[in-house]
Amino acid sequence: MKINYYEKSRIFSIETENTGYYIAIVDSENFIGHIHYGKKINPEDNLPSLLRIYELPLVPSKNNRERLAFYDSFQWEYPCGGTGDFRESCLNVDNKRNQSAVQLSYVSHEIISGKPKLKGLPSTWGSKEDSLTLIIHAKDSVLNLKVDLLYSIFNGIDAIARSAYIKNEGTSAVNLTKAYSACLDMDNRNFDMISLNGGWARERHIERNPLFHGKSRVCSLRGETSHQQNNFIALAEHNADNDSGDAYGMSLVYSGNFIAQAELTQFESVRTVIGMHSEGFSWHLEPGEDFTVPEAALVYSDKGLNCMSQRFHDLWRQHLIQGKFKDTERPILINNWEATYFNFDTDKLLDIAKEAKKDGIEMLVMDDGWFGHRNNDDSSLGDWTVNEAKIKGGLKNLVDKINNIGMKFGIWFEPEMISPDSELYKSHPDWAIKVQDRTASLCRCQYVLDLSRKEVCDYAYESVAKILRSANIEYVKWDMNRQLSDLGSAELPAERSGELSHRYVLGLYSMQERLIKEFPNLLLENCSGGGARFDAGMLYYSPQIWCSDDTDAIERLEIQEGTALVYPLSSMGAHVSVCPNHTCGRNTPFRTRGFTALAGTFGYELDITKLSEEEKKIIPEQISMYKKYNKLIRTGDYYRLNSYSKNKEYDSWQVISKDKKEALITMVQVMSRANYHSYKIYAKALESNTIYNIQMEDSEGNSTDLGTWTGSTLCNAGLIIPRIKGDFHSQLIHISALHEKE
Repeated sequence: MKINYYEKSRIFSIETENTGYYIAIVDSENFIGHIHYGKKINPEDNLPSLLRIYELPLVPSKNNRERLAFYDSFQWEYPCGGTGDFRESCLNVDNKRNQSAVQLSYVSHEIISGKPKLKGLPSTWGSKEDSLTLIIHAKDSVLNLKVDLLYSIFNGIDAIARSAYIKNEGTSAVNLTKAYSACLDMDNRNFDMISLNGGWARERHIERNPLFHGKSRVCSLRGETSHQQNNFIALAEHNADNDSGDAYGMSLVYSGNFIAQAELTQFESVRTVIGMHSEGFSWHLEPGEDFTVPEAALVYSDKGLNCMSQRFHDLWRQHLIQGKFKDTERPILINNWEATYFNFDTDKLLDIAKEAKKDGIEMLVMDDGWFGHRNNDDSSLGDWTVNEAKIKGGLKNLVDKINNIGMKFGIWFEPEMISPDSELYKSHPDWAIKVQDRTASLCRCQYVLDLSRKEVCDYAYESVAKILRSANIEYVKWDMNRQLSDLGSAELPAERSGELSHRYVLGLYSMQERLIKEFPNLLLENCSGGGARFDAGMLYYSPQIWCSDDTDAIERLEIQEGTALVYPLSSMGAHVSVCPNHTCGRNTPFRTRGFTALAGTFGYELDITKLSEEEKKIIPEQISMYKKYNKLIRTGDYYRLNSYSKNKEYDSWQVISKDKKEALITMVQVMSRANYHSYKIYAKALESNTIYNIQMEDSEGNSTDLGTWTGSTLCNAGLIIPRIKGDFHSQLIHISALHEKE
C-alpha cells in the first residue's frame, strides 16, 4: 500500500495491493477531479488528460464562457450543488441569504500513518503500521466552509474507506442540507446496478438491472437501514459474473436514513454516490462548529462478484469488527422466542436449559416478555424491571441456576422503544418522538424514544446496564421493532429540527459504545425486527447481527446469499428452528436446517423439550459439525457457486481457507426433478497440484468417502454430486489437502 502526491502534475495516487485510485488538482481554481479507480495505472503519465480537460469546453481559466458546461461534465471528486453541475451533488448548503451555492477548491493535503477515528461514528480502524490516510483540505472561500476529504487504505486489503469533515470557519451560520460520503465519476462500461432489496422476513435479495439514463436509486427514510433496502450498491459490467468482469461496490458504515444511487448521464458517464439521505435532513453549523460525514467503503474487483465479496469480508473482519469475539468462536445458543413466545417462566426456561445442555448447547437466551407486566407486545417497553411473577426469585436466581446447569445466559432488550402502557411513558410522555399537535403513529403498539436527548440515552443505557450488572449475563440481543416516523422532538429548537434522524443514530451509537466499553466480554447481537439494521455501522459494535426473522432453511438461501455479497458469514445470525416453520409453514429436513445455519453464527430457535428423539440425536452431530468447521467459515474466503434464485433448482456455496488446504461446499437441492442426471459442482481456488480428500455428508445422515482428487480436476472438471429424491435435501462436502502431486 502507498499514497503519493506528484507535485509537478498535481496527481494523488492511492494504491492498495491490487488496485489504484487517482485524483487530480486541475486549473488555477484548484478543482478536485477523479481520474480513475480500478487496476493500477502509471501516475507519471499525463493523467489529467483522462479528465478531458484538453477538449472543449476545457477549464474555466481557458474558456470561461463555457464554465457551466465544464461544471456539468467534469469528473468531480466531491461534487457540490448550486453552481452548475446538474448531476447529483454530494454537498449542499443554505447560508444566511438562503443561497445554496457551494464550490470546493484544493488548499493543501496531508498523508499520515494510521486511520483517524470519526467523531461519534463507527468507522474502520487501523494502526500506524497497517494503514495510511490521505486528507485533502478543501475550502469554499466565499462561505469560509472547510471540507476535509479523507481516504484510508489498509495493508493487504483492496478497499478504500472514505469520509468527509466539514467545519464552518465563517462568521455566520450555515445549514448543511446534504452531506454524502462518497462519489465515483467514471465512464459507463455497460454497467448493471446491483442492490439488495426485500421486506420483513425476506431481506437482502439480490436485484440486478441495467442502468438507464437517469437515476437508479435505493434508499431508506425509515430511520434505519431497513428491511426494504440495504445501504450497499455495486456497478458490474453487464457480462460480469461471480468469477469474471469488473465490479465496483460501495457500502455505507451507517445505520440510519441513506441513499445509494447511480446516475447515467447525457455523456454516457456514470456518477455513483452514497451517503445519508438528504430528504428531511439539515444540520445547523454556527461559526466554529463542525460535522463529520459517515464513512463509506469502496471496493473494486476485476475478478467478478466473488472477489468483490471477499474484499468486503476481509475489510470488515480485519478493520471494522472489534472486541473479544472478533476472531473467536461464538457460543452455540438456544433462544426461547419461537419456543414459548411470551408464555414462559423460570421453570420452563430451566427445562429448556437442562435438555439443551444434554445435547451440547452452550447458552440459553431469554427473549421478550421478562420485564414489566409484558405478556404480549402491548405494554412495558421502557420499564426494564424483572417480572418476578414469571422470573421467580429474580433474575440473578435464574442466571445462577442456568450457570449451575453448565450454560451461559443471554437476554433480550429493546432499549430504544417506549410503550404507551408503561410507567416510563406516564412519567415522560415527551420522551417519545412525535410531532406536536398531531396523533403519533403506533407500530407494534410502541413509540420510539427520542435518542437525540442525552437524558433519554442515559436512562435507556442505565436500564440495560443495571440489569447486566445484576447477574452473570454474557450475551445481549439488542432489538428494534419499528421504524421512525412523526419526526419531532420536544427538545430540539426549530433551526435544528432537521437534525433529529441523524442525532437519533448518534445517540444509538453512543449507547452501544458505552455498552461495549463497560462490558468488554459481552457478546452483543444487533437486531431490528430481524434484518432491518444489517449494516456495517452496527458491525462496528456487534460482531454478529440477526439476519432475518425468517429462519426457514429455504427462505434463508436467498437472504443469506444476498447478505454474503457484502458481509462476512461470521456476522450472520442464523439458527435451526422447528418445523413447520413459524413464518412460512414449510417442512425441511433437520440436517438441511443445520447445513444452512452453518453458513452463519449457528444456534437454535425452538423448544428442545418438544423435539422428537430422532431430532434430539441430530443436535450433537450438528454441534460437532459447527466445532469442526467454524474457524474455516469464520475466516475463509467465500465463493458463490450456484444460485437457486437463478436456476430455480439448487443452491451451492463454498468457503476455502486462506492457505488453500481446506474447503467446505454446501449444496441444497430445493426442487426435486425427474432427472436421472447427477449434479456437477465446480470447486474454486484450490491448488492445482495438491491432492485433496473428499468426504460428503447428506441430509439423510449418510457419510460417503468420495476419494482423492487433484485441485485442478475439482476446479476445472468438477465434482459429481448425486441427486436425492425429494425436495430440500442437502449435502456438505469437505475438501482437505493431503499432499502435493508427485
